[in-house]
Amino acid sequence: QVQLVESGGGLVQAEDSLRLSCAASGRTFSFHMGWFRQAPGKEREFVAAIHRSGSNTYYADSVKGRFTISRDNAKNTVYLQMNSLKPEDTAVYYCAARYLVYSIDDYRTADYDYWGQGTQVTVSS
Repeated sequence: QVQLVESGGGLVQAEDSLRLSCAASGRTFSFHMGWFRQAPGKEREFVAAIHRSGSNTYYADSVKGRFTISRDNAKNTVYLQMNSLKPEDTAVYYCAARYLVYSIDDYRTADYDYWGQGTQVTVSS
């Protein structure tokens, strides 16, 4: 069993920055990791993902150039640095872990094995 705990959310103004963290516990941190978000009344959407080694990263077009995903395997933690935040980034952000990836497209699907409880990010205009 793996537990994922997100932190770092909050209320910020447009153009501010936030860094989300996701701490994993319970098993060796050898997962591919992703960040997703869900705004009120909308479906959960892919934000960013990172290969288990940290060698490759993937982003949704809406956040490319503003968000950076990274990981520290020694600390069993994955991060999402969010810069130049916009009101449309307001959502609950979830981190997720998956064992296997068969194609790059797999990172973008919600078919992950473990999910955190989410952290709220609110961006005011």
